[in-house]
Amino acid sequence: MGESTWRLETGEGPLVAVAVHDGHAVRPEVEELLALAPAERLREEDPHTGEWAKVAPTRVIALRSRFEVDLNRPRDEAFYRVPEDAWGLNVWKETPSDGFTRRSLEQHDAFYEFLGGVLRDVERRCGKFVVLDLHSYNHRREGPDGPLADPEKNPQVNIGTGSLDRSRWGGLVDRFIGDLSSFDFPGGRLDVRENVKFVGRAIPQFVHKTFPENGCALAVEFKKFFMDEWSSELDVELHAQIGAALRHTVPGLLASVKAS
Repeated sequence: MGESTWRLETGEGPLVAVAVHDGHAVRPEVEELLALAPAERLREEDPHTGEWAKVAPTRVIALRSRFEVDLNRPRDEAFYRVPEDAWGLNVWKETPSDGFTRRSLEQHDAFYEFLGGVLRDVERRCGKFVVLDLHSYNHRREGPDGPLADPEKNPQVNIGTGSLDRSRWGGLVDRFIGDLSSFDFPGGRLDVRENVKFVGRAIPQFVHKTFPENGCALAVEFKKFFMDEWSSELDVELHAQIGAALRHTVPGLLASVKAS
């Protein structure tokens, strides 16, 4: 566990980035029992989000697949038992044993103990802090040649703030959305909206429950317009520009958290 499950890079300042669905590796017993091909798993993972985590001096990047354990779901939902847990996919060749499931969930327990320690250290050094919970999401569910999802319901960037105290952090949220939207992105400004597609799950909920006075977490979901979600082919330039757009928000985040 630990370094084989996630990677921690630490730095100064109150900004932390987390990319918990960047990982693709699975432990041997998981690989043996999986009914999914690696390409099928990759389609539902968030490849390349770990690179965006460089926006923050302190960053946590998962190395294991969400099909082993989903670190952004509550513990009782973190292991995909049936197709309904995993976008209708038949994940397993046979029903996993209780011991198999327990070994995956032990990683979930260890991760949140670890993340709590990382954030307590940031809180001790900086007081208030911001966590960027970085993800990507599919918008071509009907196949590689199928229609794109309705853009009205699927913004290029969804900012999830469902568990956030807006009376406390609303100015920071608005500044972040404004700064991300105002970046000079190729082809025009990014469509950035709040709580349209996602509201944020276990990581923001953990931050806001554990650090109610000092922790602010934003779930930042980029639609996979920067890659082909079926072939996994990456548009390197668009991916890099998303990284630049995130860096564009840093001065505003630092000013906002200082003023909050």
